[in-house]
Amino acid sequence: MRLILSAMIAFGALTTMASAEKKSDHECALDFEMKNIDGKVVDLEDFEGKVVLIVNTASECGLTPQFAGLESLYQKYKDKGFVVLGFPCNQFGGQDPGSNAEIKQYCTSNYSVSFPMFSKVEVNDDGACDLYKYLTSKETKPKGAGSVSWNFEKFLVDRDGQLIARFAPPTKPDAKELVSAIEAEL
Repeated sequence: MRLILSAMIAFGALTTMASAEKKSDHECALDFEMKNIDGKVVDLEDFEGKVVLIVNTASECGLTPQFAGLESLYQKYKDKGFVVLGFPCNQFGGQDPGSNAEIKQYCTSNYSVSFPMFSKVEVNDDGACDLYKYLTSKETKPKGAGSVSWNFEKFLVDRDGQLIARFAPPTKPDAKELVSAIEAEL
């Protein structure tokens, strides 16, 4: 009896380990859990079925005014199944040094940001969060795989969670190529 019980426990442990490994085999950009700006864990699978624009943001950057364009884009297309996800990052010139609460306050009071914002992350090097390790490993157009070059790099994800495009930081939210890519998925 003890042998059977030991075998059942071992099998259960192996099954649990196998399913944990499977969850870490990220098959799409929405296979991650991230903390939102208020510290609550959000399963990105909640955004499945939507076209998602993932952007690393900063509050003290020359590109910071892109928050206004991102919010406009979100407002224009959110009823059609589009969402922007903002991920503050302080890796580029220390341009987002504030706490999550300070970043949230800044974004809402200066740019009326209503799209989901997440806790500060790292997007490059050994400290990069798993989501960005995944995003930067994929070959995409118009910008290919590789490290994030600066604040406001944009990753476009289709309704199935597949990464379909990547745009360099200077690409404005109302740029024809970005808007066309979003509209093609809506």
